[in-house]
Amino acid sequence: MDTPALTALLPVVLLIVLGFIAAKVDWVRPAAVKDLTNLVFYILTPALLFRTMASVKLGELDFSPILVYFLAVGLVFVGTMLVFGFNTLAAARALAHTFSNNVMIGIPLVGLVYGQEGLVTLLTLISVHALVLLGSGTVVFELAQARQFSSEGRPQGLARTLGQAIKNSVIHPIPLPIIAGLLYAQTGWGIPGVVDKPLQLLGSALGPMALLLVGITLAYSKLGSMIRPAMRIAVVKTVVHPILFLGVAWLLGLRGIPMAAMALAAGLPVGANVYIFSQRYGVAQEEVTACIALSTGLSLFTLPVVLLVLERLR
Repeated sequence: MDTPALTALLPVVLLIVLGFIAAKVDWVRPAAVKDLTNLVFYILTPALLFRTMASVKLGELDFSPILVYFLAVGLVFVGTMLVFGFNTLAAARALAHTFSNNVMIGIPLVGLVYGQEGLVTLLTLISVHALVLLGSGTVVFELAQARQFSSEGRPQGLARTLGQAIKNSVIHPIPLPIIAGLLYAQTGWGIPGVVDKPLQLLGSALGPMALLLVGITLAYSKLGSMIRPAMRIAVVKTVVHPILFLGVAWLLGLRGIPMAAMALAAGLPVGANVYIFSQRYGVAQEEVTACIALSTGLSLFTLPVVLLVLERLR
């Protein structure tokens, strides 16, 4: 049972290691990290999100397993904010506790283990995963940032704070292409080939580029003091999150391959998009970088265990 997990996870580890090496041999210098982050955040990510959402037909999807998944996500996210307070650091940790690497690791892993039926469930999750988590995460980040500004002597009214947060959450490189793609999909029009091919090329570059960037940042980060908080995030993401999901799923009667595919998604390591958020908001960058690397390494051991548990439960 561990072969599919290793097959999917090892390329991810390799890309992070390659980025680390590239920085150590000065192929990528510290001054370039911010520019590479902007490239990923403003070009590659919107291309992938728009193209993914532009093929989503809402009426054809079964959202019941997805609702159970996001119920567990909500419990983890809210619990994190309650423990660490309503601030951008807590928001970064909450997003890291809940945002899975569904595309780079989830698709090949679920496809190998559960076939087409499992993939349909996972792709349904992926179609709304970014919209729900990155969209709501942006709102939380903006509200937390506005609250911190207020506490620093730059107060503003609640209505203005909410309005500004909502505006910044929509006119933003993450939610905007998701919403635009979703609206375009409902027209029934296909994306013209002359547009679709560049979007496909840009989107396919996102995963490898983001993982290389994690390795590059890792090389320039002093992780000695970050090991403990990063490992805490890694344990919550790869152990606590899937256990909590399984409990919620069992209570709500979700069974079979849909339950197994969602449990596997919950147990995936932290997605690289969390780092992009931490970089954009200037918070917990070293901690998030470390937790992505540590959770990916830890998942080499936890995912096979999750697969064995799921085999007994189904």
